[in-house]
Amino acid sequence: MFSSKKNWMLYILPSSISAEGLHIVLPLYLISLGGTVSDVGIIIALQYGAAALGSIFWGKIIDRFHVKRVILLVCFSAITLCCIWLYFTTEINILYAISTIIGFFIVGKNPITQLLVMETVPNNQWSKLFSFTAIITAFVVGSISNYYFEVGPYFLFCAITSSIAVVASIIVKSSTFLERHTLVQSIHGLNSIFRHFRLHFQIIFPKTPQKSDFKHLISLFKGNISHEIGILFLTNFFFYLGSNIYFTALIPFLKNHQFSDSQVFSVYLIQTITLLVIFYLVPRLTSKIGEEHATTIAFIPRIAAVLTTAFLIPITFGFDSFVVAAVSSSIMVMAFSIFSTSNSILLFKTIPRGFEGRYLGVNSFMIGIGIFIAALMAGFITNISGYLTTFLIAVGILMVSFVLFQIYLKHRLSHRII
Repeated sequence: MFSSKKNWMLYILPSSISAEGLHIVLPLYLISLGGTVSDVGIIIALQYGAAALGSIFWGKIIDRFHVKRVILLVCFSAITLCCIWLYFTTEINILYAISTIIGFFIVGKNPITQLLVMETVPNNQWSKLFSFTAIITAFVVGSISNYYFEVGPYFLFCAITSSIAVVASIIVKSSTFLERHTLVQSIHGLNSIFRHFRLHFQIIFPKTPQKSDFKHLISLFKGNISHEIGILFLTNFFFYLGSNIYFTALIPFLKNHQFSDSQVFSVYLIQTITLLVIFYLVPRLTSKIGEEHATTIAFIPRIAAVLTTAFLIPITFGFDSFVVAAVSSSIMVMAFSIFSTSNSILLFKTIPRGFEGRYLGVNSFMIGIGIFIAALMAGFITNISGYLTTFLIAVGILMVSFVLFQIYLKHRLSHRII
C-alpha cells in the first residue's frame, strides 16, 4: 500500500482516532460525573492552554535535536496511559489534571507529521484523508458503543488505538533533514495547518513570539494602523473567540436538551462527513471567487448556525431536535472550512517575506488566547444567564470579527497599488 518512504503514515490513523475520540468523550464523561458547563469550559481551557505550551516545547525539541521517533513514542505512550487513567477516574479534579496532560502531549505529533509530509511527497493528501477517516471511525465507534454502554469504557478504546500508534511510530526515521520554518514559507504548508478541524492543530510556533512581533497589534490600540496584518490578527482572535464559545457550550447544551451520548457522537459524525465532502470543493470556490469574498461569505453560515442552534433546538423534540443539531453543526464546519482555507491564503499574502515564522507565532498566540478565554467565558456566562445569552454573545463577537475583516479589506485594497 505504501512505499517505504510513506510507511510513517501508519501512525496517523490510530493516533487521530484516540485524539478525536477524547475531544468528545471528555466533556461527556465530565457531565456524567455531575459536571456543569463551567467544568467543561475549564477542562477545554486547560487542554488548549497546555496544547499551546506543548506546541512551543515540542517544536523547540525537534528544532534542537532533530528527532522524530522518540517524540512520537513519548507522546503516544503518555496519551495511552492517560486513557487508562481516565477509565479508573471518578473525580472531576483529577479530570482537570489529566486533560491538561493530554493537551500537552496530544500536539507532539503535529510538527513531526508536517515535516514528514514535506519530506515524502509535495502537497500530500494521504495524511489528510487518514485524519478524516480516523475522525469518522472514532465517532462511529462512539455512536455505537455509547448506545449500549456507559461513556467510561470508551477510554479503553482510545487507549488501544493510542497504543497501536506507539507501535506504528517505531518505523519512523529518527532524524529529519528539513527545518520546521520551511513549512510556513509555502501556501500549501499554511493550508495544511489551518484546514485542520481541531483548533489545537492550528496552534503552531515556528518561532516563539517576542514583544517586538506584536508591534502591529499594539499600534492599533494606539489608534494607528502600521500594517494590515495587525487587523487580521484581531479578526482571527474574535473569530475563534466567538466560535469556541459556541463549541464549548454545544455538548453541555445538547445534553441539557436530553441528547444521549450516542446522539452527540452521531452529530459530530455527520459534521465530519460534511467536512470531508466539501474538503476538496472549498479550494475551488476560493480560487473562483477570491479569498477576500470567500472569507466574507464564511461569516454568514457561521452566524446562522449559532442562531439555529440557539432558537430551534429548544423548541424541537426527539428526532427533529437531532436533525436541527446535525444540520446547524454541519453548516458551522462548512463555514470553518471556507474561512480557514481563505484565511491561510490571506495570511500568506499579508505577512511580509522573511517574517513568516514570527508572525505565524503571533497569529497562533492570538488564536490560543481566543480559544482559552472563550472556554472560560462560555461556562461563566451560561451559569449566570443561560445558553441563549451565551450563543447570542458568540454571534455578537463573530459580528465584531466580520467588521474588523471589512476594515482589513478596506485598508489592504487601498494600499494594494503601493
